[in-house]
Amino acid sequence: MPSTLPLGDPVPADGGFPPAVQQALPGRAEVPFGLYVHIPFCSVRCGYCDFNTYTAEDLGPGASQVTYPDTLISELVFARGVLDTMGAPERLFSTVFFGGGTPTLLPPEELARILTRARELFGFRVDAEITTEANPDTITEATAQVLAEAGFTRLSLGMQSAVPHVLGTLDRTHDPANVERAVHAARAAGLQVSLDLISGTPGESLEDWRASLDHAVALQPDHISAYSLIIEEGTAMAAKIKRGALPDIDPDDQADKYLITDEVLGAAGLDWYEVSNFSTSRGTRSEHNLNYWLDSDWWGAGPGAHSHMAGLRWWNVKHPAAYAQRLSGGATPGHGRELLADEDQTLEHLMLRLRLAEGLDVAEFNALPQLRRSQGEKISAKSLQSLVHDGLIDDVAAQPGTAYPQGRAVLTLRGRLLADAVTRRLAP
Repeated sequence: MPSTLPLGDPVPADGGFPPAVQQALPGRAEVPFGLYVHIPFCSVRCGYCDFNTYTAEDLGPGASQVTYPDTLISELVFARGVLDTMGAPERLFSTVFFGGGTPTLLPPEELARILTRARELFGFRVDAEITTEANPDTITEATAQVLAEAGFTRLSLGMQSAVPHVLGTLDRTHDPANVERAVHAARAAGLQVSLDLISGTPGESLEDWRASLDHAVALQPDHISAYSLIIEEGTAMAAKIKRGALPDIDPDDQADKYLITDEVLGAAGLDWYEVSNFSTSRGTRSEHNLNYWLDSDWWGAGPGAHSHMAGLRWWNVKHPAAYAQRLSGGATPGHGRELLADEDQTLEHLMLRLRLAEGLDVAEFNALPQLRRSQGEKISAKSLQSLVHDGLIDDVAAQPGTAYPQGRAVLTLRGRLLADAVTRRLAP
């Protein structure tokens, strides 16, 4: 679909889609459809975080944790109306993800109420994956049981590190011992468990990182997300680095830690399926995140949440008070939207699929309609073999076969370390 909207185009008050997107919706009936629910509250704002989150002191008038669930539900009602008006095909949610912030700062009964209303409005697939993020300090056996009974299937715990001085640098306040307690509580309730880890914190040694991985593996999670720390402008940590209070990120150190990650998690039976994500099996991958990487559709509810439908992207106003005000007036909370230009769609398709263990189907990529429209250069066997020669693309996967007549571009371990460079070399 050619780009017709620039970045930041205003969203109409009724939340309606442009004609080209509306016309494309019937063809998306079989595309997975997910729901992201943003809970923007935190007890303490971590120094590295640039997510749209608020402590109680930050909120100001017009918003509160008490009234937030009802406000959020009003957006779900609004979303149902928009999709009906636009003639969108009936699709059950295949995934639901409560993120933040710290969703479990809300009482579990309130999370259950939001989930129940989403089910009533849209319906869930029988095998729907339903996840909530959680701070380990907020999870008890009783909490986990309420979540499981409401239909949650998966708990994603923000462990980040097992080393106290690293947690201190990250401004994480949870008790490391509570990670184990939270895992046991989730298991007792029948929930799958994912652990989030962050490598490359200033002052973290290779031994510290290996200790965190070993501790995480000992808890036998179904899934681990292991991200390299990124210093975002405007965060407290960025300010500390700028004034010399903390050392800057060392890319070589982060690369060494990624190699340790692959070694430790692989030995424990957690295989990579996306550059920063590892799971025990196909059934324990994060299907919700795969929806993002595979260009599926999702509605993002909550302040600052992003949505995607048939190539259209839009995002909500950030502050909870402004978000509540718009919805109380019957207007969309949407703040801006865009349709990507053909060349941007092509580059994104390339970049995201290269990050997956299945890699990029070269024939599928070369047949993209936006590639034809923009007259971009197709991926040739020669360019693929050049990357194989440099040890960045797997030789076996790159060979043409019955299922993949032009082969696949699958990153090697070295290629995962240089994924952006591989993307640049293959980009039209």
